Parts: sequence; structure tokens; C-alpha cells
Amino acid sequence: MAALGWLTPRRRSATARSVLAGEASAEAARKSSQDVVPQEEPEFPVLGDDKAAAFFDLDNTVMQGAALFHFGRGLYKRKFFETRDLARFAWQQAWFRLAGVEDPEHMQEARDSALSIVKGHRVAELQSIGEEIYDEYMAERIWPGTRALAQAHLDAGQKVWLVTAAPVEIATVIARRLGLTGALGTVAESVDGVYTGKLVGEPLHGPAKAEAVRALAAAEGLDLSRCAAYSDSHNDIPMLSLVGHPYAINPDTKLRKHARNLDWRLRDYRTGRKAAKVGIPAAAGVGAVAGGTAAAIAISRRRR
Repeated sequence: MAALGWLTPRRRSATARSVLAGEASAEAARKSSQDVVPQEEPEFPVLGDDKAAAFFDLDNTVMQGAALFHFGRGLYKRKFFETRDLARFAWQQAWFRLAGVEDPEHMQEARDSALSIVKGHRVAELQSIGEEIYDEYMAERIWPGTRALAQAHLDAGQKVWLVTAAPVEIATVIARRLGLTGALGTVAESVDGVYTGKLVGEPLHGPAKAEAVRALAAAEGLDLSRCAAYSDSHNDIPMLSLVGHPYAINPDTKLRKHARNLDWRLRDYRTGRKAAKVGIPAAAGVGAVAGGTAAAIAISRRRR
């Protein structure tokens, strides 16, 4: 070997065994340097980590637009309300898609309309309709990139929940269709299986999401420092701050700034560009509508 040319009798003697050892060491080092692939971070999610889980916001994080508005389209098709209501839903949805956040007045109107629309309907009826509406309007609006992130957690053996202000019934349908563990969402009141037009408590929004995640983690025996959370909204900063691996997806302006300041990972699927270098973070009806309606309330407060 040329590298060992200096080992000559003139400078010092070397036994055959020492020469062999030197050559073997040099060869191993050369191969090692060629085979090593630099990695900036350990593999994540960690395979088999049963103390870790993932929590995903729904609107504009997992799905383009707001679930409640898509649900409203399905209800209109089934004659639950008038054309003028559909026009309002369409305008609110268009605004949300363009601005990336909900207008409080729009969401308050949507909430009130949804609650009045579902009042008197059976929970089972709207749950069944929710399944149909998912196929008609929601399935094609799932962000493939976010779906892949959720699947990575599932493949690692971890549980994955949607956490949303949308009606729990709608959220549950979507979670089941995506093969996720389940969903946390806003609950609409029902008596004997019929919606009353009221909410149970408050919408699952902002700090309430963080409390729901905290409670679920305690019940499931999870270590939140090993969990991940994903959202597009600055209103979900309490939930994102609760976990060890926060992830900003399609972030609004406030969340993008906050994420950059704290070095959180970012990804924007709205334009196909990355907001920052990412991958998976490293480390460690109102019946369906009940929710719908309910969710509306939830959503109405979501980004204030």
C-alpha cells in the first residue's frame, strides 16, 4: 500500500504482524468513510416507542379547507337548508382557502346555522350522512404530505389522533377513513339520540385542545416529551408547545414566525414548496353534524 511506503528498514523495522495490522486498520477506515451517510437527526418517529403518539389538527393541516364547510355542502345536497345558506357557506370556505384562517364573524354564522340545521335530527342519521359526505367532498382534499407524516407514526407502532374544533362525529369519520386511532372534537348535545341544537361545554379550540391532549396522554400513559403535534394555526400553539416535537404545517403568519423563533419544523403543502428543511421531526356530523354544528362553534373561535 502506498500509504505504508514509509515503513522501510531504513527508518524502523516492523514485524509482519504489525504491518498486517496497519494495513487492515487503514483499509477499514477507508471503507468506513465511504459507507457512512451523514445524518442530521436520529430516525423519527422511533419504532416501537409506545410512550409516544402524534396529534394532528384537521382543518388546513390534514385537509384543505374546513371540514364543517364541506359537510355543509353535503347537507345542502340533501335539502337540509336553502340556496342562500349554501352561498354563505361557499363564500366562507373560499375566504378560508385564500386567507388560510377563519374569519370570526364567518365562523360564528356557520356555527349558528349548523346548530339550527341539525336540531331535531338523529345522531345516527347524520353519522351515516357523514360517511357519504366524506367520500363526496373530503377524501380528495386530504393533504398527501400530512397523510404520509401520520402514516409514519402508525408504521412506527404509535397511535395517531385528530384534535379538532370540528364536530367529533365528523372527525371520527375522517380518522377512521385514514386509518388513524381516533379523534378528539367538539361535542353537540343530544337527548335520546336527537340533537338539541346546543353544545356540551365549549368548542375544542385553542387551550382546550391542549387540555384534551394532556388528558388523553395521561389516560394512555404517554410521555408528551416524546410525542409530536401538527397544526397550521397559531391558535394551536398551546397544543404544539405541550409536546416534545411540534410541527407547523401550512402555517399562518403568526405560527410561521413563532415556529421559526423556536426552531420548530415547518412544511407548506399549499404551494408544493418547503417552508424550511423538514421531514418528520427528529428525536426521540353534527352528530357527524353534531359536531358539525358543534364544530362550527368550535371553529368559530378557533383563530381569534
